[in-house]
Amino acid sequence: MTAAPHTSRTSRTSLRTWARDLALGARFAAGSGTEGWTRTLLTAVGVALGVMLLLVAAAVPAMLNNRTDRSYAKEAAYPAGGTRPAANTLLVKDANTTFRQDRISGSLLQPEGPNAPVPPGVPRLPGPNEMVVSPGLAKLLNAPDNDLLRQRLPYRVVGTIGYQGLTGPDDLSYYAGTRSLSGDTDGSFRIDHFGLKRESSPLNPILLLLVVMIFVVLLMPVMVFIGTAVRFGGERRDRRLAALRLVGADVPMARRIAAGEALFGSLIGLVAGGGLFLVVRQFVGSFSMMGVGVFPSDVTPSAALVALIALAVPAAAVAVTLFALRGVTIEPLGVVRAATPRARRLWWRLVLPVLGLALLFPLIGRVGMRGSVNQYQIAAGTVLLLVGLASTLPWLVEAVVRRFQGGPLPWQLATRRLQLSSGTAARMVSGITVAVAGAIALQTLFAGAEHYFTSSTGQDPDRAQIIARVHVRDGTRAQRVITAFRTTQGVRSALGTTEAMAAGDSSNDRRVPVTVADCTTLREIAQVGDCAPDSVFVVKEPDSDPSAQYAMPGKRLDLNVPDIGAPRPGGPRPWTIPADARIVQPRQDAAGMQHYGVLATPGALSVSELASPLASVAMTLDPNDPEAADRVRNTGTRLDPSDPTMMLTSTSQDRTFSSIRRGLLAGATATLLVIGASMLVSTLEQLRERKRLLAVLVAFGTRRGTLALSVLWQAAVPVVIGLGLALVGGLGLGTVLLKMVKAPVRFDWAGVAGMTGAGAAVVLLVTVLSLPPLWRMMRPEGLRTE
Repeated sequence: MTAAPHTSRTSRTSLRTWARDLALGARFAAGSGTEGWTRTLLTAVGVALGVMLLLVAAAVPAMLNNRTDRSYAKEAAYPAGGTRPAANTLLVKDANTTFRQDRISGSLLQPEGPNAPVPPGVPRLPGPNEMVVSPGLAKLLNAPDNDLLRQRLPYRVVGTIGYQGLTGPDDLSYYAGTRSLSGDTDGSFRIDHFGLKRESSPLNPILLLLVVMIFVVLLMPVMVFIGTAVRFGGERRDRRLAALRLVGADVPMARRIAAGEALFGSLIGLVAGGGLFLVVRQFVGSFSMMGVGVFPSDVTPSAALVALIALAVPAAAVAVTLFALRGVTIEPLGVVRAATPRARRLWWRLVLPVLGLALLFPLIGRVGMRGSVNQYQIAAGTVLLLVGLASTLPWLVEAVVRRFQGGPLPWQLATRRLQLSSGTAARMVSGITVAVAGAIALQTLFAGAEHYFTSSTGQDPDRAQIIARVHVRDGTRAQRVITAFRTTQGVRSALGTTEAMAAGDSSNDRRVPVTVADCTTLREIAQVGDCAPDSVFVVKEPDSDPSAQYAMPGKRLDLNVPDIGAPRPGGPRPWTIPADARIVQPRQDAAGMQHYGVLATPGALSVSELASPLASVAMTLDPNDPEAADRVRNTGTRLDPSDPTMMLTSTSQDRTFSSIRRGLLAGATATLLVIGASMLVSTLEQLRERKRLLAVLVAFGTRRGTLALSVLWQAAVPVVIGLGLALVGGLGLGTVLLKMVKAPVRFDWAGVAGMTGAGAAVVLLVTVLSLPPLWRMMRPEGLRTE
């Protein structure tokens, strides 16, 4: 009955003891003169960089949601059943185009009444020949070398699209006013409001796997470096703790004081990281990375994630410090660390990746395009694998450098330092190791899963690079369209067809496609064989009822057939398919389409007989003219403001998959930059601890170049070992992921080499940037002590 109060008092005493010792450690960190503040600030800078990236990652869900909400809000709401002209209706026609490699979204607007809806972010509807543009497009239009774009969009700019009408600051979009829309057969739609209801569609399991892997791979190196940053100044800290033992502190108290020092530095880093995040947030809208840009207001992490980061970082600082001191015996007369360290044990380091594989192996062959996936199991397994790599690196570095003997003097200095303290060097490159291993695994997964999201278009860019389709009133205008494209600068050849619909019987309900072109063009769209200037051919539709075939030799057609819903322009225009017309097989054209019905040469059927035809032109471009495609687009917009051109590609890729890949590249770039900055801080801290030793060696006659080379070798050896471990671990993890999505094990060696090279380049850059401080530390002033 008396145990409970005693236990409560003991618990309160333990908490007070912890609080007292942690506070004492914080006082030591803040009140140890220049030396103490330098160590604390270095720790704070390292933690701040990691916290900044964690806050950015925590803001990603809000970024995506805000961009998606604005994307839905600016969409024209086309009514399913249509609507009648009214005071609150607006005619809208898509007028998207491409300039060089940039996709520009545009719309033609024509109000039908004073209350016509206005797009989000637009103060008023533009009048005829006026347009409002996004800031990005305005900048593109004002660039001095973009005359072709100004010719394509000849409207007068009267305003700028605001934040509410843009998905991001890098948007290229415009709204142009016109009077040429009819709402009938010109491709325009009548709407009475903007904004679509957002529908949440879950990602398919493979895309979800990619997203989970990206977050794990990009955040793990940050956590690894935060754990490294709180261990800065370990050797000098241990000497101070030995002094504390001399004045009466016991071992647990000394360790709690050390944890208090790390806690103080991490708290300063936490605050500094928040401030750095706010500064970066203000400039995030000024640039885009890999085509991904966001507004500063979008970069707002949720309160729950901010609280989690605020609690996890200081707690990790305390835990990592206590863990680091587990193998250090701090006695009143010194630290046992100065003796030859005991060899690191490997068995427990291998337990982590084995547990990770144990979590991932049950998912092999279970992740497909449908169904569900346990993202928590995948994340946990991947984290254990990557943490296992990071924990194995110190053992591997120690095992390798232990065997180094002899060699030039810089090599001996470097290897001897590594043999005495390889853990510090391994921790410095552990972040790069984890980042490169994860990136290699992701590259492997993307390369293996790409075929799920890439489909063949059936188009043949070798036969034509760009096509244009323009609806015209009559066949004479169709010929002018074909001539306009054929004479455009940069077009090597152009094959044009004039296509229209004919009626197969008196009811006008049976439609027959009719195509008029020269023999050269007809050979591209059908297996016509011999062709004369007055030839006619018939291509039967496959799998159709023979009784419904109205495109047959000897059949009578009506060529004056209006578009559905349009008035009939004049009376019937009868024409009979010649009895000697040959039946031929279709051939897929450059755009991947097949032409059926009647194929005739101009000598057999004049294009002037066709009603409301479509002029279609397939063009090959001059490969030595980089502006050829844009000149063709300019020709197209002169004929049809909605830009009737389309570039041909042999494959198309799912937009979500492409967006996730761009997000990976942007995130990996940002992570490597932050890790590089963090490594620079870590390297400077290591050099600062060795300042007096370096100055002593120079004072005794050691050449500075020798010491500089030794520092380079000291950095290079762990990097080479770490990148080798990253290569093995990344390819292994990538193989498991490929097996999970049932994809063949095939490695993207170019991507693997690129990521490995990027990691090596970051380390090389950090090493080069650390040389100027190294030269300063080797001056005689380094012999001074406080």
